[in-house]
Amino acid sequence: MSDSSSGPHTLAIDIGGTGLKASVLDTEGRMVVKRVRAPTPSPSTPSAVLDTLAGLIKPLPPFDRISIGFPGVVRRGTVITAPNLGTKAWRGCALQDEISKLFGKPARLENDAEVAGLGIIDGKGLEVVITLGTGFGSAIFSDGRMTPHLELGHHPVRRSETYDEYLGDAALKDVGRKRWNRRVLRIIVILRTLLNYDTLHVGGGNAANITFKLPKNVVLASNDKGITGGIRLWDDGVWHPR
Repeated sequence: MSDSSSGPHTLAIDIGGTGLKASVLDTEGRMVVKRVRAPTPSPSTPSAVLDTLAGLIKPLPPFDRISIGFPGVVRRGTVITAPNLGTKAWRGCALQDEISKLFGKPARLENDAEVAGLGIIDGKGLEVVITLGTGFGSAIFSDGRMTPHLELGHHPVRRSETYDEYLGDAALKDVGRKRWNRRVLRIIVILRTLLNYDTLHVGGGNAANITFKLPKNVVLASNDKGITGGIRLWDDGVWHPR
């Protein structure tokens, strides 16, 4: 926890399939207060999520701008897909503008795995970030810069089963931790062959369930990076790198 009082301060929001999290960051990206969390409403419509966020941030200190990580494809502040929330309800939602209007501050929106990755990466070589949570998130960085987003989570990995279905929270509960761990290791091997990464960062809430020894160049990342990485969206060299 930071006691920094200098600004600007950033409200960082991490929208997930099972939980909404938020905190306020100082200029260095440190949380000035402990993060707050609320269950993602069901059904997870845009209006329901916005209403929950409005209540969630009430106890947080003042802020000057907002960063949002969203679990799906986003483009120019608008949601294209939201597989774990309901794409039909979310497609075309100008979420960046909606949150900016809700809180009266400028906002920047990006895919949640990419936001987490911005807080995780070292900025050297080809770095891949995967997040293991409700679904499977991914982001790829080359020398610290985001590459075009690939929705690996919705690519088939076994027969017609996608990464989301193979490694998501429902799969962990269905097959158990031991078998799920074998699946994680298999995906690590696939990604190494597919992308030839220098470093693979593994984050998300379910990364805590990994029990095997990680291969070389594979490292675990804090689940808080989905929040603290939000500070990087206000680095103009990062915001429009593509």
